[in-house]
Amino acid sequence: MAAELDDILNRAQAWRTAGLGVALATVVRTWGSSPRPVGSHLAVCADGAFVGSVSGGCIEGAVIQEALAAIDDGKPRLLDFGISDEQAWEVGLACGGRVQVLVGRIEKDEPLFDRLMAQRAACRPAALVTRLADGAQALVEEDQVAGSLALPAADLERIRQRMAADRSGLLDEDDALFARIYAPPPRLLIIGAVHISQALAPMASMAGYGVTVIDPRRAFASAERFPGVALTTEWPDEAMERLAPDARTAVVTLTHDPKLDDPALAAALASPAFYIGALGSTRTHAKRVERLTEMGLASQLERIHAPVGLKLGGRYPVEIAVAILAQITGVRYGGQAR
Repeated sequence: MAAELDDILNRAQAWRTAGLGVALATVVRTWGSSPRPVGSHLAVCADGAFVGSVSGGCIEGAVIQEALAAIDDGKPRLLDFGISDEQAWEVGLACGGRVQVLVGRIEKDEPLFDRLMAQRAACRPAALVTRLADGAQALVEEDQVAGSLALPAADLERIRQRMAADRSGLLDEDDALFARIYAPPPRLLIIGAVHISQALAPMASMAGYGVTVIDPRRAFASAERFPGVALTTEWPDEAMERLAPDARTAVVTLTHDPKLDDPALAAALASPAFYIGALGSTRTHAKRVERLTEMGLASQLERIHAPVGLKLGGRYPVEIAVAILAQITGVRYGGQAR
């Protein structure tokens, strides 16, 4: 999740700023059952402090020792671990597996890490590419490349495709290069500060989304009803223009009010938003389709998931919120979510 990743990177940066040695461990490959996905980080400080995880706890001790050694000698390490069935059971897995972890020191004056942190702060995507044989690295940004690792055009194209898909992993058949993708967190724009939104907003935040609730009705869009959630009382068309939904944005309209939902849907349909959902019955949606068709949007209407959410059968606001988030997740990862 974005918050977890930011915590790891920010702690590593704080240790560097304090003049302490730091190493970063990264899961580069898994086989079979693995408790942590490819790209997971564990940052280790020279004083023994650490943050993050590369397993369910069964290999952390060994990785921390190797990280401390890397801080001392500056040499990167590519570590292979087998997780036995007994260990897997201890960390909550059904069966064992294997994991490969790259460990490398972050130099105190490492410009690539500073550039990576700047990209994160600006909510821009980046890819840190490492040659596993010797630890040489390059930072691939949207429009430029920095670092000691030269990358041919074909590799850059594959890396940028992975950046768009937010998919870390090995780049080629030789397993020579590993790309850790750092994409901005996905966003969820919710139109309507209603009961369903009160459940959906914190759920989506826990799932890693940057959530904004849009509703010009100030009595609805209040901090008391939505503690810790970004709120705007702009009209939906104004908010959507300012927030500019992109390909990492989901939009959900929940007000049942055409003067609020329709302008938001029109703006979403004009954008590359990966998900658009609208609350309402089949009959309500049929009337909505008529209105949007009159607005010249007939060719885009199949993009709208309506009635919104997976058909789980729930009727309470929290159950509807679960169905909506489940559908968004399915669409985001290419699953069946109708």
